[in-house]
Amino acid sequence: MKYEIDLQGEVCPYTFVKTKLKLEELENSDILTVTFDHPPAINNVSRSVKNEGHKVLGIDNINNMQWKIHIKKLGKEL
Repeated sequence: MKYEIDLQGEVCPYTFVKTKLKLEELENSDILTVTFDHPPAINNVSRSVKNEGHKVLGIDNINNMQWKIHIKKLGKEL
């Protein structure tokens, strides 16, 4: 399934914390799109979700003031 959260107005590290909390609610293979307007969040969140084992499918620059990161939740095989 696809989910979306809007984190405009949030700054690091809250952007990653809130992204991580939302990912924890999702099932493996779900897609989460996160909207940011804090430029450092693009690199920080991308790097952090990859370190958590998820896949960044892409980043859209909406208008040089807003970005969307598309993340696929991946889990560990038991």
